[in-house]
Amino acid sequence: MKRQRIGTSSGSQSYHRELLHAIGKFLPRAGLPLQSRDHRIRWTDRLLAVTAMLMSWQSASSLKDAFEGCWHVVAGMYPTRRRVGHTYEGFIKALQKHSQRLLLIVLPALRNQVKLAAREHWKIEGWIVMGVDGSRIECPRTAANESAFGCAGKTKTAPQQFVTTVLHVGTGLIWDWRRGGGKEAERNHLRQMIATMPAKALLLADAGFTGYELLNELLSNGMSFILRAGGNVRLLKKLGFVVREHDGIVYVWPQAHRDQAPLVLRLVVVHDGRKPVYLLTNVLEDSALSDAQVGTMYRRRWGIEVFYRSLKRTMEKHKLHSASPAHAQVELDWALAGLWMLGLLTVQRMIRSHESPSRWSVAQSLRVVRRVMMGRGGRQAARNLFALSRATQDTYRRRASKSARNWPHKKKDKPPNPPKIRTANRQERQAAQWFRENKDAA
Repeated sequence: MKRQRIGTSSGSQSYHRELLHAIGKFLPRAGLPLQSRDHRIRWTDRLLAVTAMLMSWQSASSLKDAFEGCWHVVAGMYPTRRRVGHTYEGFIKALQKHSQRLLLIVLPALRNQVKLAAREHWKIEGWIVMGVDGSRIECPRTAANESAFGCAGKTKTAPQQFVTTVLHVGTGLIWDWRRGGGKEAERNHLRQMIATMPAKALLLADAGFTGYELLNELLSNGMSFILRAGGNVRLLKKLGFVVREHDGIVYVWPQAHRDQAPLVLRLVVVHDGRKPVYLLTNVLEDSALSDAQVGTMYRRRWGIEVFYRSLKRTMEKHKLHSASPAHAQVELDWALAGLWMLGLLTVQRMIRSHESPSRWSVAQSLRVVRRVMMGRGGRQAARNLFALSRATQDTYRRRASKSARNWPHKKKDKPPNPPKIRTANRQERQAAQWFRENKDAA
């Protein structure tokens, strides 16, 4: 007996197929089969990936409700196929089993599409600029989640996952991410992502990404960086390790690494209007990257803060829904993949329409795709998706502050203290001279 097909109206199907066509342009053609090898009706790789991304775009109070809305969309995308399972339990079981393998196929394809979509925004003043930062995402307070992820941060917090994300700054699109328990170190996450970075990229990072080992690894991989130095950073000046030592040259050479050569950096001090900001870069010559450019580049790191606000608040992922750790990890991974796909759909159209991707509004993009998923918004589905090119932030002039008048839980983090800088002593200069004269042997 054949399984009954439960579809949508032909008008809605046309919208859904147009959305599938748009998504399909960014998914890999090989490695995500739509049909199972034995031709049985089951959740295949392409169905799993598409459904998981669509679920991240839904606004629903539970994952079951989100799946229910997406199931009918997937049915409209593939109207000639016999229907796969109707239950969220069956879907998440299949997704959990294959999630890591699917991400290894999907993410490199999305990464390649970022470069294709970026066009003239691939570089900023000749540099491929990447931003990195980490944030915590809450999970339901279950015993399993508390055991797997831990409760980091303030007292009485819920179990949390820590995710570190690398963004392509020119487009604001995700480039890579790593996640772990609430107490994971974002430095370790960044080390794992160095291999995926474009050659000779310029990395923007805050004060949490300092440290001799990490900076040495970035240098060894040919990366440039601009990072903020706080009070936990100790710098030496007038060490005499480089021949042309101008005023901005400083060294990172902690006692624990005196058996290795010091790291030669340049200190740039800029002002944000209230206080001085101390920035370190390995681009030593002002002719290659001026002090003004260093300050301007670092200010663009704010885009990753906006990204996390969009993920947590606009896409409503500030707290996940999954009660089990395995499902919570899958939920977070595909929420990020869904936001990445939404960005590609929008930013590509914006750039083609000569709009700056820095004006991308995630909220506007979600409104567009949700109308298409519901089969609303006009006669032609193409016109619906064309509206993504106009998914931009508002341009009106605000007459008052956008922030709430009184928000008692608002973070009021103190800015980092200045780095500790001192002049190298004679023993340190002698040791540095030895490294300079014997650097090839060392």
